[in-house]
Amino acid sequence: MASGTAAAGGPTTTIHDLPDAILSSILASVTDTRARNAAALVCRKWLVLERGTRTFLTLRGKVVHDNLYMIPTCFRAVTHLDLSLLSPWGHSLISPSSDPTLLAHLLHHAFPMVTSLTVYARTPATLQLLAPHWPNLKHVKLVKWHQRSPSALGSDFDPILQHCTALTSIDLSNFYYWTEDLPPALQAHPATAAALTRLDLMTRSFAEGFKSHEIRAITAACPNLQQLLVACTFDPRYIGFVGDEAIVAIASNCPRLTVLHLADTASLSSGRGDPEDEGFSSEDAGISTTALSELFSGLPLLQELVLDVCKNVRDSGPTLEMLNSRCPKLRVLKLGHFHGLCLAIGSQLDGVALCQGIESLSIKNSADLTDMGLIAIARGCPKLAKFEIHGCKKVTWKGIRTMTCLRRRTLVEFKISCCKNLDAVSALRGLEPIRDRIQKLHIDCIWGWSSDKFDGDSEEAILAFSHSFDDLKEFEQSNSVVVSIQDDGRLFWDHEEEEDSINKKKKRKYTTDHPSGSCSGSGSYELKNGNGNGNRNGIWSKPWERLRSLSLWIGVGELLSPLEKVGLDDCPCLEEIQIKVEGDCRERSKPSPQFGLGSLIRYPLLSKMKLDCGDTIGYALTAPSGQTDLSTWERFYLTGISDLTLNELDYWPPQDKDVNHRSLSLPSAGLLAECLTLRKLFIHGTAHEHFMTFLLGIPILRDVQLREDYYPAPENDMSTEMRIDSCTRFEDALNRRRILD
Repeated sequence: MASGTAAAGGPTTTIHDLPDAILSSILASVTDTRARNAAALVCRKWLVLERGTRTFLTLRGKVVHDNLYMIPTCFRAVTHLDLSLLSPWGHSLISPSSDPTLLAHLLHHAFPMVTSLTVYARTPATLQLLAPHWPNLKHVKLVKWHQRSPSALGSDFDPILQHCTALTSIDLSNFYYWTEDLPPALQAHPATAAALTRLDLMTRSFAEGFKSHEIRAITAACPNLQQLLVACTFDPRYIGFVGDEAIVAIASNCPRLTVLHLADTASLSSGRGDPEDEGFSSEDAGISTTALSELFSGLPLLQELVLDVCKNVRDSGPTLEMLNSRCPKLRVLKLGHFHGLCLAIGSQLDGVALCQGIESLSIKNSADLTDMGLIAIARGCPKLAKFEIHGCKKVTWKGIRTMTCLRRRTLVEFKISCCKNLDAVSALRGLEPIRDRIQKLHIDCIWGWSSDKFDGDSEEAILAFSHSFDDLKEFEQSNSVVVSIQDDGRLFWDHEEEEDSINKKKKRKYTTDHPSGSCSGSGSYELKNGNGNGNRNGIWSKPWERLRSLSLWIGVGELLSPLEKVGLDDCPCLEEIQIKVEGDCRERSKPSPQFGLGSLIRYPLLSKMKLDCGDTIGYALTAPSGQTDLSTWERFYLTGISDLTLNELDYWPPQDKDVNHRSLSLPSAGLLAECLTLRKLFIHGTAHEHFMTFLLGIPILRDVQLREDYYPAPENDMSTEMRIDSCTRFEDALNRRRILD
């Protein structure tokens, strides 16, 4: 920025002339780590200001006696410190090669203002060492995937509850412990427990979760909780299952709750489920509608509610109607195995469709949810921005299409999984009205489909839709949609919307009919604008203009390459993709030459990938005659990754459950080494040292780590795959390289 005398050759004013206070505010607003690092290289003044305004920091490297001097001391303003990723990952801070007391003092001296701490606490001694030095901690997140150490009940939590009296939040979602550890620890420190406002107990490694009496004890000890997330068991066949008594106790003990998540441990597993399942579980949950009514009435401040019970809750619609009046601030709702939540009989809205303030809705395994139920939800929830449907057998692409058309202005995130009638083609066809608006999407890569599902609507379906509204004109006006039935029996929605660039209204006409009666690669969907001109380039002619994150589930042995043919060929803004592969390799023959990662090259901005083969089961060591081991399958899945320009990759290797083995194989190490644009690589498993040395050939690779973040993490620290010295040698070699940028 030049001053008024610049033209006459006088001095100019630059950003360096701004007062330090303003520069500090500018740098403090920068959140991207690489951008902050680049700013720190401008000059010494900027270096000091950047270091003095950084509040989030994650430490890496190995803590040993010889390198304690490398603990940075220039980040004095850090308030959020993460020590859970120190190398080797999962090992205790306390080791024979370092002085624990000296280490604790140095950490406190370097980061005196820490109020939020994340640490891998493999033994209680870690917290006994650190907690006294940060008495003003307000948030603590504990991480541990190894088995619980033999110690007294509650010993994992006593240090932080005793020394950190200002504590308001505890996160145990990635920490393995016994459920009976927590209640006595909270009861032993009543003042600290009473000050807690957030408790995350959604621990994925639990087998059964918290029992009813434990939940009652926890909520009684923490009456001021505002956020409570608990993994529990709703199965009435188990002793201590969560039923009416626990549900009512939560509302009475913690009336200030704004966030409540109650999920059965079975729902936390990463498995997809069976789409052929009818949706009804073998047992009914021990939760009555009366108890649910008391829960809703007792939590008037509730903003976010998750009830994923994995057992039948029948005839829930009338009870869910109470949410609109009893919990007027509710914005996020997730329900699992709730049946009858929206009957959609006639034009009268009922059940969950009456929750007008809902912005995010997730419905799992609702056996009787139909297309008409989705339409009712779309009518009754005008603010709906995020929607997830899982395991609903009666929902078809027509219901999805009508819903997205009615909520076209608000929907930006949609997830469809494990629905029998919604394969990849059907799901994407149903999402056609929001192709140019959706930002985040999940579908199942089920390629098999029949063209019959895209034939014209039946007369019964048309009549059911047209008769579902007493005052159709009123409905049309409130939703900016014109619903009409053509002479040839096709059902149309005419949707008016404003174009921001020219501030004019444009009419788009959507039809449920499929004129050609087929859905080939080019498709045959007709989109008409206001002047009647049609575009016959096909159902997939519109790009996914705003889609930035794509999540896919795919069965083992299936190919990724058909993704383009089903309609995801034009995603100009896609930056991140998550691929979940699930299945048993032992039941499959030798795979095809390649999975199809190379086909993702069509996405020019794709830079982040999560390839999760952790639920792919096979033979890790010696496969029986006629079977292939996991190294062959890893070659199948990773071939073609060198064609992509990825900056960050998270990779979960396949596993052999019989021996608890998840390890990088020789072919996979070689293929990963060919991805020359990688800067960050996280392998969620183990690897041999000489396989890891292949990765040193990636010229700009800056951050690599092995993370056994699954339960139970391997305990044999002396194996060639997990030896501390092996990890140290690799990281030293990685850090010795010169990185130009």
